Amino acid sequence: MKMKLLFSYIFLLFSPVVIARGAIANLQQPYNVSGIIPAVFVFGDSVVDTGNNNWIATLAKGNFPQYGKNFEGGKATGRVCDGKVPSDLFVEELGIKELLPPYLDPTLQPKDLITGVNFASIGSGYDPQTLAFLSALSIPKQLELFKEYIEKLKAIVGEARALEIVSNSLIIVLTGNNDIQLNPASSLNPSYEDILVNFATTFLQDLYKLGARRIGVFGVTALGCAPLHRNTQGGIQRNCVDSLNTKAYSFNNKLSIQINYLDNKFPDARIVYIDFYNFLLDLVNNPTKYGYKIVKNGCCALAGIIDLPSCPIACSNDYDYIFWDLFHLTERTYRLLVHQVLQQHLQTFIS
Repeated sequence: MKMKLLFSYIFLLFSPVVIARGAIANLQQPYNVSGIIPAVFVFGDSVVDTGNNNWIATLAKGNFPQYGKNFEGGKATGRVCDGKVPSDLFVEELGIKELLPPYLDPTLQPKDLITGVNFASIGSGYDPQTLAFLSALSIPKQLELFKEYIEKLKAIVGEARALEIVSNSLIIVLTGNNDIQLNPASSLNPSYEDILVNFATTFLQDLYKLGARRIGVFGVTALGCAPLHRNTQGGIQRNCVDSLNTKAYSFNNKLSIQINYLDNKFPDARIVYIDFYNFLLDLVNNPTKYGYKIVKNGCCALAGIIDLPSCPIACSNDYDYIFWDLFHLTERTYRLLVHQVLQQHLQTFIS
């Protein structure tokens, strides 16, 4: 079954907000804290990649037809979504800029670097061996690129200002989903969750050493409720897969404890655990509360169930869907997520 899920996910990689309708406008109002948070940097996987995989030799791509159908100009950019992903929405809602560009984009200008870039990569995880055959940017590789970025920033604004930008910026880390759901070690090794937490701890401490002081770390989501798993392991009713959700919940508990420890260890920093798990579980269990109609299927799929290469068929009513494809969420859902995160944690980051 694990191998079947792995091939389904690979197939997906090759494939290409209500609260009420009137409330969406409110979700888009920026906080305008660019003077306090000068930039945003993002590390992670396909949930937050804005196109880095377009510029590397990898099997994992997100620039296929239908992806980006609601993006500016309706173009596919490498974002595994119908439109913007959380990376973009953080900088938009904070009033910094409209999009968070991928660091590897060769057309980036100095002004783009000053206000933040994205290092995330489709197929990545905390564990460098997770989906290693896809040749995505592992978390250690993303860290090396961040080091390279800092040197470029110093050349643009000077060392003192560069370090000030890094220390005052918001760092978002969103990964671990691939490790839990697709790395065989997650089922075969009883200590694997602890190993992942150790990977995460090393990475966060390395970010701190580089000057990062405002770090938000997402837990993994309620993986068992993704259409990918509901349609393969959820039975006739296509229910959420409890065993996978239990595994995700257990890892999140260990990760959150460690993040609290690091936050206390480094009193000059704000290292915050962000709950992705209960956010999705609330949407899935109470879809009408948020204006959703379709929970078990993805928009970008044949009959909302079977993903196809390049996603030649996408729903016309994506507003009704929580999920864009078999795993990733729609832009509307991501807007709800980012808005909730900033409501809950922004004051902590800037205090």
